[in-house]
Amino acid sequence: MIILAGTNDIAGNTGPMRIEDIEDNYASMAELARAHEIKVIYSSVLPVHNYTPRAQELFAQRSPDKILQLNRWLKNYCAAASGCSYLDYFSAMVDEKGLLKRGLADDGLHPSGPGYKLMAPLAEAAIHNALEAPKP
Repeated sequence: MIILAGTNDIAGNTGPMRIEDIEDNYASMAELARAHEIKVIYSSVLPVHNYTPRAQELFAQRSPDKILQLNRWLKNYCAAASGCSYLDYFSAMVDEKGLLKRGLADDGLHPSGPGYKLMAPLAEAAIHNALEAPKP
């Protein structure tokens, strides 16, 4: 199972949420998956941009620093004995300013066709690797 989550939590879409609460939610999902023998692939939180008028509001709600902080935690969590894999979309999608590459999302958040075209082979490789890995 690939889990791409966290950006709406950072934005506070359901109310204010601390990074620690988001981390706890990730850990809870992993525990439930392990209990049901489901392999988990956590994908990085995608970068955001403010390059278009449509992107301004979504960008303002999602601090690039919080995205980086959450991605560091996720990567470390997956590297530990969590039994989860880490799918790094962020590195492939970020530009030299630390923001989402302009052509990958019209609104600065939700991938467009080119964004998904870049993401698909990364997801396929992560699934292949997870299926080949021994059970935790």
